[in-house]
Amino acid sequence: IQLYPTFTCAVTGWVMAIAVTALPQWKVSAFIGSNILTSEIKWEGIWMNCIYQATGHMQCKTYDSILALPPDLQAARALMCVAIFLGWLSCTVSCCGMKCTTCAGDDRRAKVGIALSGGVLFILTGLCVLVPVSWTANTVVQDFYNPKVPVMYKRELGQAIYLGWASAVILMISGAVLSSTCPHIESGGGEYRRGYMGRSFPNTRPSPLAPDPPKPITSNSVPLKEYV
Repeated sequence: IQLYPTFTCAVTGWVMAIAVTALPQWKVSAFIGSNILTSEIKWEGIWMNCIYQATGHMQCKTYDSILALPPDLQAARALMCVAIFLGWLSCTVSCCGMKCTTCAGDDRRAKVGIALSGGVLFILTGLCVLVPVSWTANTVVQDFYNPKVPVMYKRELGQAIYLGWASAVILMISGAVLSSTCPHIESGGGEYRRGYMGRSFPNTRPSPLAPDPPKPITSNSVPLKEYV
């Protein structure tokens, strides 16, 4: 099956998911109330936290303990790693289901099944990206409006959150298109029509314009004369 634009969009969404995993801008400093120090910005990601200063200098430090992370970031680590693996698997399976590849030979039904599996895997990849990004965003919003949380610990949504949402939407839409288009293109009895049209059957019905076959000469139809 040839769905290069859809496959390209799906690969783009997967690359965006990899970028989301690596970026530290999941949570950024909120400049509200007494916290108006804008000379430095604090970023919190799933692997490290960084401090970006107005002079352009940035200092990052990885987390010392996984268990010290909040539950949303712990889940984000696991799910984003799963999403990257599923994205790689989706790209591999979808490539095998393309018409330009020699995988599965000329078996069109097998290629349709492979391409369909790739589309489903892309949808699962999008879900694995959507869950941790939305969970982290919900935590940030709840803490921001929670009066019990000190102002210095309040955070806002970072760029990685928005990029993650875009990645999840692209992956799920691309996977849905691949899953829904593959059976539609190859369905409709294509194999049956090729088998039916390829067979030739003798035409036993006589043509109305064809001449009648000659009748055998018998004693009843032609008078016989005796010659000496």
